[in-house]
Amino acid sequence: MTIHLTSKLILLTSCLVSVSLCAQSRFRSDSGRVHFVSEAPLELIEAETTDFRLIVDTVDAAFAATIAVGSFQGFNSPLQQEHFHENYMESETHPKATFVGKILTPFASDTQPFTLQVKGKLKIHGVEQNRIIEVKCRWTESGSLLAEALFIVPLEDHDIEIPRIVYRKIAEEIQVSVSAELSPFD
Repeated sequence: MTIHLTSKLILLTSCLVSVSLCAQSRFRSDSGRVHFVSEAPLELIEAETTDFRLIVDTVDAAFAATIAVGSFQGFNSPLQQEHFHENYMESETHPKATFVGKILTPFASDTQPFTLQVKGKLKIHGVEQNRIIEVKCRWTESGSLLAEALFIVPLEDHDIEIPRIVYRKIAEEIQVSVSAELSPFD
């Protein structure tokens, strides 16, 4: 009897979560986390920011993300941070990085983890490149969407030049990880 009642409660909870997910179509995160790593032979550079905004529309299968480039913190030294902003990212000239596009795969409606493929224009350092990125997702019991992605950004794709004198200190490809909890909004 207890097993039968437990099964019914699980089924009811799943149905309620599915109904609430279908009823809500727009989600946003105002404080996701973006972390990058440059692992070169002579130096490891990493930093992160929480000045990351993401909006997802599940009906239109669209998304838009923006990062304040000048907000990255956690470098190994103040000089590393200064070079990042002034010499490579040119943060004053290119203060934002964006990723805008479409969601190619359907959203799952249960609480099991699922993967989305997103396609869009990634704009870094003023240069746009088409990208397809896989995003691991999971719905929470409260109806929020947890999203995580890990991808590589080749510096040459965004016209970020590495001076010959420091080429062994800066990786040509940067590993980027993104995580966010998106809440429903109207």
